Amino acid sequence: MSITQPDLSRINTFIFDVDGVLTDGFLYVFADGEQVRAFNIKDGFAIKHAIRQGYRVAIISGKNEPGVRNRLRDLGIDDSNINLGVEDKVDVLEDYLYTQGIHPATVAYMGDDMPDLEVMQRCGLRACPADAAVDIQEISTFISTKEGGRGAVRELIETIMKAQDTW
Repeated sequence: MSITQPDLSRINTFIFDVDGVLTDGFLYVFADGEQVRAFNIKDGFAIKHAIRQGYRVAIISGKNEPGVRNRLRDLGIDDSNINLGVEDKVDVLEDYLYTQGIHPATVAYMGDDMPDLEVMQRCGLRACPADAAVDIQEISTFISTKEGGRGAVRELIETIMKAQDTW
């Protein structure tokens, strides 16, 4: 894990991309067209725990699949914080921050590829899985030792919560 002096004490909001972050980036397509992804149970535990401890958790993702929305709901993420099928992640982020009264410096955003680049640059802590695109790793202040869908989300949440004595 690589941390370049981010102020972990200020983080109160986690925002995640889905594919390549909460999942391993593989997309299984069945003959009937159904698209299936695998989520990591340990990532899910960390998300639930963060929500129970009062942290905000939101999702901003380009894909929109009903199964993904159902999984995110199961983790306790409120529908108003689940943004799927997003074309302009910056607009969604700015609207979310404004409507929720959140300062960008208090947000940890984890992304893995070029659609996340600009939105990550607007957040206080820029995080990525170990297998993120090189351009994303170059701007990240937290690079997980885990790959996307393999515990990267858990590592980020646990690191921040332990730094704040809330884990």
